Amino acid sequence: MRRREFITLLGGAAVARPLAARAAPPTRLVMIGVIAPLSFPAIEGLRKGFRELGYIEGQNLRLEYRWADGPAEQYVSVAEELLRLGVDAIVTWGTPATMGTRRATATVPIVMAAVGDPFASQLIPNLARPGGNVTGFTSLASELEVKRLQVLRELVPNLQRLGILSNPANRAVDIAARNVQQEAKSRGLTIEAAELRGNDVRQALVELRDAHPDAILVLADPILLNHAKDIVAFMSAQRLVAMYAYRDFVQVGGLLSYGTNYHELFRRTAGYVDRILNGTNPGDLPVQQADRFELIINLNTAKEFGLEVPATVLALADEVIE
Repeated sequence: MRRREFITLLGGAAVARPLAARAAPPTRLVMIGVIAPLSFPAIEGLRKGFRELGYIEGQNLRLEYRWADGPAEQYVSVAEELLRLGVDAIVTWGTPATMGTRRATATVPIVMAAVGDPFASQLIPNLARPGGNVTGFTSLASELEVKRLQVLRELVPNLQRLGILSNPANRAVDIAARNVQQEAKSRGLTIEAAELRGNDVRQALVELRDAHPDAILVLADPILLNHAKDIVAFMSAQRLVAMYAYRDFVQVGGLLSYGTNYHELFRRTAGYVDRILNGTNPGDLPVQQADRFELIINLNTAKEFGLEVPATVLALADEVIE
């Protein structure tokens, strides 16, 4: 099933039932593994979702967190560790984490809390009926990169040279980078791309600076998020206009972000885990898309840059930091 059909499907009966309509929480203690690249504040949404469903940590719920930083191969051993503990299901954030966990098990349910493009990344063969042991949610990160570019062009009307910072080790980010480059070229923009090599984010940033871009897109990737403070500090010192995918960048001084409300996606993930624990086959649950997005603008940073934010952009903002 292609994305257009998928979105149409989600407008109908495929959307998950309200949390209040679900079965009663288990009387036994269930153990859920959580695998992510970093301790992301939005993961609190998962705990909130479980609480809304009647789960109480320490009584009928145990959450086991594991963090890893790198390509999919580094997540396999982390997943195997959770499997040895006897987890009932594993929640993953990000394409590499999901790929590594899927390599570790074909039987224990895997629920993706947020993956950029699970179909294009070949994590699942079908969005409406994924089959196997993997289901969950897509953050639509690949599609949103084009929207971020649109907002960036409104902010910088004379944009001609576009810088792109990406992490090619993340298959979803690599797909997103190709999508946004194609869109940018169709708009007549010159592309200056820099890629993260290992954890050397500064080298990639220096490459971007030396290319003299008019503005920069920092693509949606958990590893880049892990370097948020360093990236924002560099952009500020060099007065580089940058658009980010996570609100966390703006909260530490970044100019603006547009992206998925990840807290809400993690909250919804708890509902899918609950349905699986109550007997639903994960392969029968359609992969759902994010439905809440937010534009955050830091006017303090704009003033430091001497940048006038157009009224048309301000009108779109969900939150303005002053």
